[in-house]
Amino acid sequence: MKITYLSVKRVLILILIFFCSIVFGFSQSKFVVQNKKHTDKINFKLINNLIVIPVEVNGVDLSFLLDTGVSKPIIFNFLNVSDTLKIKDTETIFLRGLGEGESVEALKSKNNVFKIGDAINLKQDLYAVYDSNLNFAPRLGFPVHGIIGFDLFKDLVVEISYSKKILKLTDSDKYVYKECKKCERLNLEFYNNKPYINTEVRMNERMIPIKLLIDSGGSDALWLFEDDLLGIKSSDKFFHDFLGHGLSGSVYGKRSKVETFYLKSFELNKVNVSYPDSAYIAYARRHKNRNGSLSGNILKRFNVIFDYRKALVTLKKNHYFGEKFRYNKSGIELAHNGFRLVREQDNVIKVADVRGNYGDSQNQNGTRIIMNPQYKLSLKPAYEIVELRENSPAARSGLRKGDIVLSINNKGTHQFKLQELIQMFYEDEGKRIKIKVERDAIVMTFEFELENIFQ
Repeated sequence: MKITYLSVKRVLILILIFFCSIVFGFSQSKFVVQNKKHTDKINFKLINNLIVIPVEVNGVDLSFLLDTGVSKPIIFNFLNVSDTLKIKDTETIFLRGLGEGESVEALKSKNNVFKIGDAINLKQDLYAVYDSNLNFAPRLGFPVHGIIGFDLFKDLVVEISYSKKILKLTDSDKYVYKECKKCERLNLEFYNNKPYINTEVRMNERMIPIKLLIDSGGSDALWLFEDDLLGIKSSDKFFHDFLGHGLSGSVYGKRSKVETFYLKSFELNKVNVSYPDSAYIAYARRHKNRNGSLSGNILKRFNVIFDYRKALVTLKKNHYFGEKFRYNKSGIELAHNGFRLVREQDNVIKVADVRGNYGDSQNQNGTRIIMNPQYKLSLKPAYEIVELRENSPAARSGLRKGDIVLSINNKGTHQFKLQELIQMFYEDEGKRIKIKVERDAIVMTFEFELENIFQ
């Protein structure tokens, strides 16, 4: 075979083109879906209306909250971040968020490798926070190592199927919209890299236009900032409660209902609403036109398409849409707090023939089964009462913050996930709750009924 100079030159050019495509394809400082289809699907967990996705950071597999309310990714302190993730190019900064506390110290790090499915960013900034109080895992009952938001949404079209628990990521310039007659499309506005929509709410027999932050990192349905001039204020039926935990501490306020909440043609009735006390939302109100937040308990009722490049969000109803808006009728907030030793029965089945000799078979003629109960000690999650609403049914029964809950209605709590236990407090009013707790090494039992304040 004769090889000419021209053919060698062509081969070298092809190699150079291939090499350059690899270098430039993997040197991006934004998220790019690295496959031929330019799209990928990722399964997620839906925990207390929050989306938890797998994220690989510098080769380490982690779990992150998908939060439209944050800009740069944040890693929490309970990892040894510097050693485990090998973060570099750091500088110390201070972050501020919801809550009445001070700003929290963090390390800002550049040039980290983030991978979500086939979506990769090789030069991702992140913040590493070392405040021991900033740990969402105990309240979710699931390990969560960080939060991610704007930097993912700005680069890709993000489809969230709450009904199937699937996240679909597509390169923005490759996304093709499908005709959807049952969808509603709303315009997005941005402030500090956070998405806002304009909509309406009916309350106190008035239609009120409102501007809301879309906050997929909040588990409530709706937060509104009270404003007498605009007519945004709680009805007479409300109670004071713990609303959540922000970057700068806990947030408290009123819980109530609004008559109707609108997203164009979609109407949601008797929607849960929270009115955070002004002391806890000073930072959030820096956007003076903001009237509150639209969060997970409403978002989960739709399959959602976020397209930040075109400033659009598309909504389509799913099977969650018709669910009633329920709330915690007990007054108890539980969290995972370490582990406790649980004595469990471990039955050993033995088989004996009629002469009393033990054999291996349980089904042979002339045999009898002998149950030989044995017990073992196992480490199981300990669930603690971390918030207790004043004058709630649970508080009136004598329960206290700090009590370790051993059983609910005679079922050991170690048999359940945290969210399964919490759902017991969302059942219908009149439901009898019997709780056994440990307090100062003493086991105590309390009983109360769930109450519906809004009837």
